[in-house]
Amino acid sequence: MKGIQRIMGYLCLSVVPFWGQAQEEETGRKEEGADYTLFRVTTSGSLSTNGQTPFWMASNRYGVVPLKSPEGYLQAGVFHRQPLGRAGWAWSVGADMVAARPRYRTAYVQQLFGELSFRRLSLSIGSREADRHYSQSLMDPRLSSGDLGLSPNARPVPEINLYVPRFVTLPYTGGWLQGKGDFAVGRSFDSDYLKSYFPPDRFYIKDMLWHRKSLYLRVEDTNGAFPFGMTLGLCHLVQWGGVSTDPEAAVRMQPRSLMDFIRVVLGKSGDEKASPSDQINVLGSQYGTYDFHFSYRKEGLAVKACYQHFFDDASGMEFKNGTDGLWGIQVDVPRFTWLRRVVLERLLTLDQSGPFHFIEFDHNQYPGYGGGGDDYYNNSEYPAGHAYFNRGAGTPLLVSPEYNADRTPGFKHTRVRAWHLGAEGSLTQALSWRILCSGVESFGRPYKPTLKRLTGGFFLADFSYAFPRDWSLSVALAADCGSLLGNPAGCSLSVTKRGLIR
Repeated sequence: MKGIQRIMGYLCLSVVPFWGQAQEEETGRKEEGADYTLFRVTTSGSLSTNGQTPFWMASNRYGVVPLKSPEGYLQAGVFHRQPLGRAGWAWSVGADMVAARPRYRTAYVQQLFGELSFRRLSLSIGSREADRHYSQSLMDPRLSSGDLGLSPNARPVPEINLYVPRFVTLPYTGGWLQGKGDFAVGRSFDSDYLKSYFPPDRFYIKDMLWHRKSLYLRVEDTNGAFPFGMTLGLCHLVQWGGVSTDPEAAVRMQPRSLMDFIRVVLGKSGDEKASPSDQINVLGSQYGTYDFHFSYRKEGLAVKACYQHFFDDASGMEFKNGTDGLWGIQVDVPRFTWLRRVVLERLLTLDQSGPFHFIEFDHNQYPGYGGGGDDYYNNSEYPAGHAYFNRGAGTPLLVSPEYNADRTPGFKHTRVRAWHLGAEGSLTQALSWRILCSGVESFGRPYKPTLKRLTGGFFLADFSYAFPRDWSLSVALAADCGSLLGNPAGCSLSVTKRGLIR
């Protein structure tokens, strides 16, 4: 546990001077000075063969698309940004509503936020989807299978986030070192939904709190003379606080004082008010990623190789879980408009630091490294797992609890190996396309393996046509196969209108 405390402490201390010393890059200054109000309205519907929306038609859509089919939704939002004088200050607000069927609640607020910015530093309050201004992930949002820590698969958690949205050049580095980061606290508002979804004999944590922080450093020649670059990052995420619905739980009211928050931030264990497990390990459900990205850029070509290492405890932070994580390569060829970008990924979560977690046992009697059986995205104190409104907050390839036929909480398929392909391009100036294709092998969980290997194949082809006056039409065809999620096939039709009000 000391390793977690040291790394989390370094992360917190390094973010403060980074924010204070960061200088502005030239790129993006004009757009940050813009004054605008824009709107976006989308209506969509789909049909499938067996009453279940195909995997990639519903995944990585911020939880908007229902899993049951036929489904349909209407989403409408308004967003405004306004500079405050010439000193680098600006404010922005946004509101986004969704009406969807079939759904627990037909209408709900998807996004509602306000933001105050000073040059490159921003403070955002509310629920907000990631975009080019508000995203810390280094993964491609349209083609990747999803970030292991925080992907666009679930609805956005309402939070307060102090962040630097894009890489900025650090002083005294000759333009070679850039960085960005964030520090956020949030709260879940899905307690009523979980109460209606789970059977009475299944328990969960309601009113749960969230915390996340990240720091990314990039070594790159901003003048473009040297084509190679490297990015290193650390992301730390925590679920903590809340109240257990289990009347016989050892601790029903999870610790949530200011001192407990400091323990969460630093990755420290709980005090005597915490559960026995959190006193031995760390307070709350803590996990995160190490990010390693290597890039090559030259005129007409960009190649990026990446490895995102997932950790669930100290054993994962010390790389005792081997090669578990997301391996990928991305190739951009802008001159080939018919095939602009290709992403190929390999996901491995089989090691999990070994089959058993025996760190609390006598090592003289039971030699070896303890701390195995990590069971990614699951936690004994937080049965619903790394999910919000029952959709996985990380990669959707570790199938979300919403797919559990028996409506039990948690992730049933955490030991997987998978491959994923994403590609996009344009056939004409107005007609673009995108494909996603994935294959997954699941062996269940470390302590609850499946009796046999389960397999799933997921495919989506999406075609979009841009009409004049900011109208667009999208048609998607998707199909699943295998024993993991069944064999639905379907199609969807979406119409979007966006534009500037001012």
